[in-house]
Amino acid sequence: MDDAPATIEPTLQDHCCAAAGPTAGTSPAPALRAERAALIGRAFRLEYATLGWMAIEATVAIVAGLRARSVALGAFGIDSVIEIASALVLIWRLNVELRRGEAFGEQAERLAGRLAGGLLFALAASVVIMAAFRLAARAGASFSWPGLAVTLAAMPVMYLLARRKIAVADALGSRAMRADAMESITCFYLSLVVVIGLAVQAVTGAWWVDAATSLGVVWFLVREGREAWTGTCCC
Repeated sequence: MDDAPATIEPTLQDHCCAAAGPTAGTSPAPALRAERAALIGRAFRLEYATLGWMAIEATVAIVAGLRARSVALGAFGIDSVIEIASALVLIWRLNVELRRGEAFGEQAERLAGRLAGGLLFALAASVVIMAAFRLAARAGASFSWPGLAVTLAAMPVMYLLARRKIAVADALGSRAMRADAMESITCFYLSLVVVIGLAVQAVTGAWWVDAATSLGVVWFLVREGREAWTGTCCC
């Protein structure tokens, strides 16, 4: 009886492995490596743009917040500082992958996701503490034209940065970069809250408006921080 060549039916595991990409010990195709390198280059440019804008935003918001005794502007300035820290974390994570390969980049990814989530929690806590202090002291804030200008300018800048970061994060499969994009979205909403608060304050003159409006974004901060920390928002 002739020995017929055995045929091996592909298993479900084979299909899953093929869909997941190259297995351990194999190198991705040069075209895939080039495509990922291009995506990483885009990510670097977005993070450097974030650093440049946030340096301006943080300076103006913090100085204006101190002069006006505004919790909302102070929170906005702190958010900008945290955005700077988050951008630096992302730059470190991308450099790890470029130097040591995608496997090491994935290890840095987990740590970067935790750090980004922790930064969001820190921002939420700082907003609550400052707002509670101002409400307890029944202390209002002065209207700030520089604060209004920087928060108005931040909305379109943060919107564009967030959209582009999300697109690159999805292409890279980067939880940390998506968390960084969520921080840009948070900055957009926080700037909107500050603008509304400044407008209401200018019209009504109510002392509690500044502290109350600064609390409007806390729920969003906690939710996104939890997703970044646990990695439930990676896709």
